[in-house]
Amino acid sequence: MLVLLDNNAPRGLVRALVGHTVTEARERGWAELRNGELLSAAEDAGFDVFVTADKNIQYQQNLRDRKIAIVVLTKLRWRLVRDRLPEIAAAVHAAGVGSFTEVEI
Repeated sequence: MLVLLDNNAPRGLVRALVGHTVTEARERGWAELRNGELLSAAEDAGFDVFVTADKNIQYQQNLRDRKIAIVVLTKLRWRLVRDRLPEIAAAVHAAGVGSFTEVEI
């Protein structure tokens, strides 16, 4: 799967999501894009999953017709996130077209 990490997602996730092609939004030059623009750019580029820590994305964006799956992390701190890597990897692996999953950290 092609996975896009939002600017706020911990960078350590790149190494943790083994078996997936993981790219950070800033690597694509998308650091300045807002959520709606970022989701559209990601879909247009063929990304399957978007990983973010923006818990409000489901309220700020109309996700109904999105093709990209969204995985939301409830906390950002790497020391907390790294303890939940198996759950995060499972959520990414299980993500389907247009799905929304929240991983409690």
